[in-house]
Amino acid sequence: MKHVISVLVENKFGVLARVAGLFSARGFNIASLSVGETTDTTVSRMTIITSGDDQIIEQVIKQLRRIIDVIKVSDLTDESYVEREMVMIKVNADNKVRAELMQIVDIFRSKIIDVSPKGFIIEATGDSNKIDALLDLLKPFGIKEIARTGCAAMSRGSQKNHK
Repeated sequence: MKHVISVLVENKFGVLARVAGLFSARGFNIASLSVGETTDTTVSRMTIITSGDDQIIEQVIKQLRRIIDVIKVSDLTDESYVEREMVMIKVNADNKVRAELMQIVDIFRSKIIDVSPKGFIIEATGDSNKIDALLDLLKPFGIKEIARTGCAAMSRGSQKNHK
């Protein structure tokens, strides 16, 4: 089962390596990882997507809490949360299919951010299901490259998930 884990950490060098090393040393897979500063520049938020049964996820969370630079760990999976991801997709777009591609881009509220004689680069944001659906529609046109940022997630509501 997919789990979305939000981790607040001290914004110091080496913290990302320690967190990633924990997953690597224990044989846990990271499907997605994104990191960025919070409103407090001394704190960063990591969003980690991993999978495993409840026992494995509980073990992961306990291990994360033991890392000295970790402030707070939350498994958002069973909570109400919002997730977003950004992707850039380089796709074949000759003159025969440009109009069709532009319709797909419009339907998904994404943008064409670069045009060349034989292709587009499309930028899209949304939850992972939206991104996957867009990629499925673009595959028949010939996807040349994909750059995904990884998921960023935050629990809903007004409660601050910090210190």
